[in-house]
This record gives sequence, structure tokens and C-alpha cells, in this order.
Amino acid sequence: MLSKVWSAATFGIDAVRIVIEVDARQSQQPGFTLVGLPDPAVRESYSRVRSALANCGLHLPSRHVTVNLSPADVRKEGSGFDLPIAIGMLHAHELLRDEDVSGRIFAGELSLDGTLAPLRGTLAISAALAHDDAIRELIVPAANANEAAAVPRVNVVGAPHLLALLQHLRGEHALSPAQSFAPEVDTTDAADFADVRGQAQAKRALEVAAAGGHNVMMIGPPGAGKTMLAKRLATILPRLTLDEAIVATKIHSVAGVLSAGGGLLTRRPFRAPHHTISTAGMAGGGAPVRPGEVSLAHHGVLFLDELAEFRRETLEVMRQPMEDGLVTIARAARTVTFPSRFTLAAALNPCPCGYFNDPRRDCLCTPLQISRYLAKISGPLLDRIDLQVEVAALAGEEIASTEPGESSASIRARVESARERQRERFRRNALVCNAEMNPRHIRRFCQSDAPSRRLLITAIERLGLSARAHDRILKVARTIADLEGAESIASHHVAEAVQYRALDRAYFR
Repeated sequence: MLSKVWSAATFGIDAVRIVIEVDARQSQQPGFTLVGLPDPAVRESYSRVRSALANCGLHLPSRHVTVNLSPADVRKEGSGFDLPIAIGMLHAHELLRDEDVSGRIFAGELSLDGTLAPLRGTLAISAALAHDDAIRELIVPAANANEAAAVPRVNVVGAPHLLALLQHLRGEHALSPAQSFAPEVDTTDAADFADVRGQAQAKRALEVAAAGGHNVMMIGPPGAGKTMLAKRLATILPRLTLDEAIVATKIHSVAGVLSAGGGLLTRRPFRAPHHTISTAGMAGGGAPVRPGEVSLAHHGVLFLDELAEFRRETLEVMRQPMEDGLVTIARAARTVTFPSRFTLAAALNPCPCGYFNDPRRDCLCTPLQISRYLAKISGPLLDRIDLQVEVAALAGEEIASTEPGESSASIRARVESARERQRERFRRNALVCNAEMNPRHIRRFCQSDAPSRRLLITAIERLGLSARAHDRILKVARTIADLEGAESIASHHVAEAVQYRALDRAYFR
């Protein structure tokens, strides 16, 4: 008998429908043939499926079974085809009826005892099927049910075991559908800006970065509080919208870093890779292709501590994602694109010993050592960092102070107010924040008066800034004006924005 069962496969953070065709017929030479460009994990599925069926008491007659994964010219990867192959074999051997499998999508890995193990990318599958009226149920492992049910309009059923699923399909004992729900956002943050002593300029820079989605770099001696400040940047970003949460969760699901049984992310991602990370770990890659840190930080913060310790090629691979908000990974078989719209927060010491320009301690580094240390950070990468702020060592009175600083909640309120002004401004332009503006948007929304233009021209000539730096100064000035509630950019807005560009000439020349 010929059986056709629907499944789905992920490609990047998207998914496509796959048809599992199973042909079981009498033959003098029983066996199994799997076609349709399967990878090694898919080719091993027959052994898992046969053992799972046998351990569930489902002994199939000896026949020659041919399984085709259609479309045949698309490479199939992963272990998520175990369940649809098992259902197809049972249907082909007439142990399931046509109405038991029609209109259902099956995805899941089978353990040898018939338990359904969790798999990656179920949210991507659910999102891809949301508007397909021909699908009445999406069957996934129980551990993935909450994740898949986060997409509205999809009837998701989580199955813990193959036998329980068969009872559901035959109408003997229905499994309860997973409930779609809006996750509760935890408004309490373990890290808070109230814990930070002093560093008013750095706090201001982080507030501007959060309000406009700008990249920020902090440079200063060890122990000045750079890491502490960066870890609190995510606490003042606007809360995730539902659409942002779905996209961010899809990326984490495809990467396999989403906790089993979890639903949508409720907080903006905060990624802090070690400086020994590879280029593929930063941008994405592998077989099958998985998102890297620049994509896992989508709609959140990518924190690079000790920036100058990263390999130069690892830092350079971020230039295109920082500019375009996406990263494209080309392979011989196909090209995969992942979103990567993140806020970069970088921290570094000014020299190998960390005390260059520190009035309290003498620097032990030679000019050549300092030059080599900072040479890993190229000019084009610096041009993409809008805010560069010096974080000086705290004075003794500031360290010993017991007075709490301003809380993250109050800073976030100002940030969200500025973001609301930007949403209103960009409601017809498909932009979210000022950092996403292109030159055409800058000419339209960043108009400045004559004193502001003269100030900016003087800064460009004296600091030797590039055209990209000019545009980014205007975008930062627009954000500063939004924080003040100002309709137009004034000279003091430009002056503050220019101030944040001074370090790339004070240290990197």
C-alpha cells in the first residue's frame, strides 16, 4: 500500500512542508530503501523506527519498504522525520486509516521505547503553517508543545509517546491540544542600574544606546565597571513585542538553546561570547547550518568583553550584520539567511596592562604594544559603533557611597517614551528605531539648523570622521532629541553626539 504523510523541515529560521511517501509491498527480498537526499541522521531513522515499533508491540510483516522524502531535490537534515516515517509505515501496513493521518503534520524524534524526544525548530514549523487552512493539527513531542503553540491559529498537540499518539489518531483517547498563551513578562531584574555607583557619562551613553538602538563601546581601566554597566543594558531596553518574541524564540529554537518545555522568550536576549569564539560561532555555520551569536542576540544585546582580545577576523565578520541587520551563510548546497538586528555593547582596556591614561597607576606598555593591542579593531568596525565612551576609575568616595543610583525601571520609562516617538515617526517606513535609518531617512528625519550644521562640519574636519560617522552622529543626535521630547535637532544635541565619537581618534590613530 502507498501512504503519504505530511511533515516539515527547517531551513534557517523558516520551514517548508515535506511529504513522506511510504510504499510497502510484498517481496522475496524484504528490506528498506530511503531516498530524497537524507543526511546521515535521517538515514539512521529506519533503525530507530523499527525498534520503537517493536518495543511498542507493533510488529509489521516483512515487506520491502521504500520511503521517499519529497521534494527530492532538497536536502533533509536532523532526526525530526522519525515520527512521520513511523506513521507512514503504519499507514502503509493498514494499521492506520486515511482519515487518521490526513490534514496532520508530524514532526519528532523517536526513542527506542517509543518516547517522543524533543527536536529543534518546532516554532519555525508552527509559524510557517499558521495560514495553511489544509492543516488541522500539528503533532510534535510533548516537550515542544508550548513552544509550537505560541503561534496563534495553529492547533498543536504534544504527544509524549507513540502509543498515546496512536490512540489519539484512532479517536480512542484524544490528547489535549496545547494552549496558546501570551507569556507573563517578569518585570523584576536581577541586575539593576541602581547598583551602579558613579559613571554618570557611561549611564547616559547606555540610555542613548537603548533609546535609539545604537552600538556602544566603553573603554577604561580594569575594575572601572564596564562589564557591570554592559550587563544592565538589556534591563533598560523596551520590552519584547509578541512579533519580536516569536522571531527571537525561533532563532533560539533552531539553534537548540531553547529550554525544553519552554514557550516564548519573555526577555530580550543577552549574549556574551568568550573572546576565544570562532568565526563560525560568531556569524553562524556548521552542518546543518545553525545561527551564531550575532543572530542569537537578535532583538537583544551582544556583549563583547575585552574586545581587543577577539581575533580580528572574528570581529570583521560582524561588519555586514551590524550594517544590514542580517547575516547570510553561503554553502555549496544552499544559502541561509538569519536576522541579526542587535545592539552591540563592547568593553575593552586601553592597553594590554589596562592602565594607559589612568592617573592612579603607571602604564607599563610601550607604544608599539598598545598599537598592536588595538590594531585588531579596524576603522570600519569603529565607524559602526555610534557611542564611544571613556569609563574612568571610580574615586574612593564613589566606591564607598551607599546611596543607590537611578533604577533601571525609571531609565526604561524614558527609553520607551523615546521609542514611542520613533514608532510614530517611522509608522510608514517599516523602521523600529533611529539606528535603522538609511541615508534617505537621515535626510528626511534628521534636519538640523545652521549652527548645528556648522558644528558638525567642524567636528568632521578636526576629527577626520568618515561619511558613515557623519550619518551616525546625526542618528545619535536624533535619539538625544527624542529623549528630550524635541521635534528638531539642536546644536547641543549634535555636540553631545560628537562627544561620543572622540575616542576613536584619541586611542585609535
